[in-house]
Amino acid sequence: MIFDTPTGARVALSQLARVTLGQGPNTISRENVQRKIVVQANVAGRDLGSTVADIKSRVEKLQLPSGYHVAYGGQFESQEKATQTIGLLSLLSVALIFLILFGEFRSIRHCILIMANLPLALIGGVLAVLLTDAVVSIASLVGFVALFGIATRNGILLVAHYQRLLAEGTGLRESIVRGSLERLSPILMTALVAGLALIPLPLGRGEPGSELQSPMAIVILGGLLSSTALNMVVLPALYWRFGGRVIPQRESAEIYSVTEETVFSTVD
Repeated sequence: MIFDTPTGARVALSQLARVTLGQGPNTISRENVQRKIVVQANVAGRDLGSTVADIKSRVEKLQLPSGYHVAYGGQFESQEKATQTIGLLSLLSVALIFLILFGEFRSIRHCILIMANLPLALIGGVLAVLLTDAVVSIASLVGFVALFGIATRNGILLVAHYQRLLAEGTGLRESIVRGSLERLSPILMTALVAGLALIPLPLGRGEPGSELQSPMAIVILGGLLSSTALNMVVLPALYWRFGGRVIPQRESAEIYSVTEETVFSTVD
């Protein structure tokens, strides 16, 4: 092979380079002004986080040449960032829920009692993931966040009704028993409606397009079952032990009650 030079002379390739046969990369990639070699694989049958954790434990035992380092990217990197974002948003959601509850009930104790439903919902969500051999993914975490609102709603229904009955002069025990029975139907109805709407999603697990919907639905269904069942047992017991006889959150309810009694007395 002959090459033309700027001076017009023609030289052979053997005069410019020494050509040999050897093994090496067919392409050279660079990132951040550094050479990069990509080793990739697809994960099936287990979650991405545990797979990368196993890879890291084995790679750490290797002694890489000087100047070489390993970085983990791709879908795992995106999932890690999304998990951090969802974690921060979850904490922000819990804080906002607490502030809204405090603005309504004006009692830290009652806010804590209502938010005790959150771990009750998490129990069902975690068990649902384990029993269905599902993996914890971004969709599952979104399902856990959705459970916060559902579990908090059930607690609000009970505690608000307890407070209203106490404001009417009903005893603590009777308020808890009567309030739980009167709020049983609304709680079961709303949980049943949400659960029936979500049942088709886990049944379609494995179908194309269900990668996000199925894990989220599995978590929400499990959390609905546990939060609804345990809420009607745990929260009344906690309110009996720690709720106590508290002045109703809205003094207007007491004023209305007194005014109503006065009117009836006047009529009599």
